[in-house]
Amino acid sequence: MTAVARAAALTTRFTDLVGIEYPIVQTGMGWVSGPSLTSATSNAGGLGILASATMTFTELEAAIAKTKSLTDKPFGVNIRADATDAAERIDLIIREGVKVASFALAPKKDLIAKLKDHGVVVIPSIGAAKHAVKVASWGADAVIVQGGEGGGHTGPVATTLLLPSVLDALGDDGIPVVAAGGFFDGRGLVAALAYGAEGIAMGTRFLLTSDSAVPDAVKQEYLARGLGDTVVSLKVDGMPHRVLRTPLVEALENGSRIKSLYAAARNANEFKQLTGMKWTTMLRDGRTMRRSGERTWEQVIMAGNTPMLLRAGLVEGNTAAGVLASGQVVGLIDDLPSCNELIQSIMMQAHARLKVLGSLG
Repeated sequence: MTAVARAAALTTRFTDLVGIEYPIVQTGMGWVSGPSLTSATSNAGGLGILASATMTFTELEAAIAKTKSLTDKPFGVNIRADATDAAERIDLIIREGVKVASFALAPKKDLIAKLKDHGVVVIPSIGAAKHAVKVASWGADAVIVQGGEGGGHTGPVATTLLLPSVLDALGDDGIPVVAAGGFFDGRGLVAALAYGAEGIAMGTRFLLTSDSAVPDAVKQEYLARGLGDTVVSLKVDGMPHRVLRTPLVEALENGSRIKSLYAAARNANEFKQLTGMKWTTMLRDGRTMRRSGERTWEQVIMAGNTPMLLRAGLVEGNTAAGVLASGQVVGLIDDLPSCNELIQSIMMQAHARLKVLGSLG
């Protein structure tokens, strides 16, 4: 194996906060971010994050143990704050000495306080300036800000506008901000730093590495796509979800509401059987989502679509019957480097761009 030249470290408040060499985060992608990808990212100097939403508690226990066996570097675990067993998962993270807890939905103040009391860094993902201000007031240590270019659940505002709005709202002395949505190289990292962010987070770019467990045939499906080959669909689970355009997605987009709800209920049952969850647990989770005000009952029902459709595409490799979450950046990616090769190339390019910019001043 050819040795990869190692770039100089780049220190920001975020790298100091989580104890990593480079300000690069691999996001927690369901069915994708397992121990192999997470540990490879952390070993390369970034921050790898395990995705736990598609794992049972027992599977998460095993995944954390496996990741710890593969790296002695900091890594994180992404948790659904509205899950009925969120408290138990947080206890597990504390017990296992996991460095970072990340959240797609903002955790309550008491959960943040408990994690911080045990030395765990808390990093929610947010999609609006007001949410960043709120979680900062609750004690969050940093935030990941994902613009509309990002894959999976996403919002309508582009990173180039959302990022400065969040930075302005938090102020000069605010918590560190990590930018996500549309990043894939060193130029993007430098651009994010220029805005005032202190790192970048990437999902699709890390999915398309040799360390990702996604089937090779599925990776080739991604690599063949252009900048216009994603769509933000409401038919996957009732929430804005950026995915690759596929025949299934086109069928969902053009299908009837009744058929979508029927398919969602069927998939929810399959997810229940796969994870061993009880209907009472799933109903409690649904009520929690409903009470949060984030989703209607129709969206709660359709949420059952997400895990199974993503599993069909990303795990089973069935692109005809599955959904492939993707950021728009997929149209600019044409290779499958290792996580180490990827991070080193990003950092080499970033240092080169910083040197050029420095000469302008």
